[in-house]
Amino acid sequence: MIQLQEILWNLRIDALNAMQEETCAAYRKGKDLVLLSPTGSGKTLACLIPLVQSLKETEGGVQAVILVPSRELALQIEQVFKAMKTPFRIVSCYGGRPAMEEHRTLKQVNPHVVVATPGRMNDHLGKENMVTDTVHTLVIDEFDKCLELGFQDEMAQVLSRLQPLQRRFLLSATDAEQIPAFVSDRDFTKLDFLDRTESVSDRVLVRQVKSPQKDKLDTLAQLLVSLHGGSAMVFVNYRESVERVAAYLKSKGFFYSSFHGGMEQKDRERALYKFSNGSCNVLVTTDLAARGLDIADVDHIIHYHFPLNEEAYIHRNGRTARWDAEGNAYVILGPEEHLPEYMPADMPELKLRENAGRPRPPKWITLYIGKGKKDKINKVDIVGFLSKVGGLQKDEIGRIDVKEHYAFVAVARACEREVLARVKGQKIKGIKCIIEKAL
Repeated sequence: MIQLQEILWNLRIDALNAMQEETCAAYRKGKDLVLLSPTGSGKTLACLIPLVQSLKETEGGVQAVILVPSRELALQIEQVFKAMKTPFRIVSCYGGRPAMEEHRTLKQVNPHVVVATPGRMNDHLGKENMVTDTVHTLVIDEFDKCLELGFQDEMAQVLSRLQPLQRRFLLSATDAEQIPAFVSDRDFTKLDFLDRTESVSDRVLVRQVKSPQKDKLDTLAQLLVSLHGGSAMVFVNYRESVERVAAYLKSKGFFYSSFHGGMEQKDRERALYKFSNGSCNVLVTTDLAARGLDIADVDHIIHYHFPLNEEAYIHRNGRTARWDAEGNAYVILGPEEHLPEYMPADMPELKLRENAGRPRPPKWITLYIGKGKKDKINKVDIVGFLSKVGGLQKDEIGRIDVKEHYAFVAVARACEREVLARVKGQKIKGIKCIIEKAL
């Protein structure tokens, strides 16, 4: 069995938190589990550590399936799993790319674990792209999402194709009223770490901002400028609204990224990376980014459109109050709008100055490097290249993400022109590649 200390060393973690320790202990007792714990508390690791320790290196075939509601969560889990550096292999499957490409990967890699969205998993199971006889464990992350319209049938179909299962493990950041019907035939042990004495709302200062016009764009711009460059997520209810708000912010000189389900996967990854690494300080998004994404240290949440319900309101605000952090949220009201019932009626008002100034540029920009893991390029190679060829100091290089075929790296905005001029046409490890500013 893989030793816990070895995994923690690889993850650069000193010790598990109390929730993770209790979850691992409960998992080892062999029972089906429901884990309820706040966003940002470490549920992914609490699940993956005992799961990895239950895998058998000598047995072939897929041993565990992890179902998730979004592509981003699938990639996030895959990244953490690989960072653990165990001998076990994982493959992620999701929509937005050819299923045939994934089928080839499944055959080549022969993974022990597959993490997938329900629709794509059903696609592979229906085409018999993977053998299910060896699957003994099913994990459903954000299982409360399964209760939403349209998810139940897909999930039930997956489970019917994975029978019989030895273990089931459900995770969520909220306490659903019921366990999904398609898994309720089992006795689950519930591990509840949700703090009901101190909710997210207790750690978020929410204020209303009144817009004198029905079109709230000018008010949004004034609000963003007043935040002095702090990171902000602007939530809207429609993909078209993301594009409209983003176009306006671009015209006003803001440093922003757009994020919604209709974007290509590569564009969504770029948007999240630029926001996470500080290259842009505004993320305009639908509720797709309200949960399931590992975005740390968000200073402000802006409700440009009202959330569809109280649950969406809580999840949005939770992006700025992860685990024990405090945060700020703002609700922009048009002249004919009133606060929904689930928001406090006595919400304080923030009055904005009309001439608040100009958008403040972030410290970083993002460079795109057209080679990645498949080309044997790693983070050390990129740091060495940017230091020697690009002339950058250590504190002028920020976060680096290396993908299969490309990489993103944050560099100091003040060095943008010089570094781009120095690296133009140069080779990394003898490989010529495109190096440019990520738009």
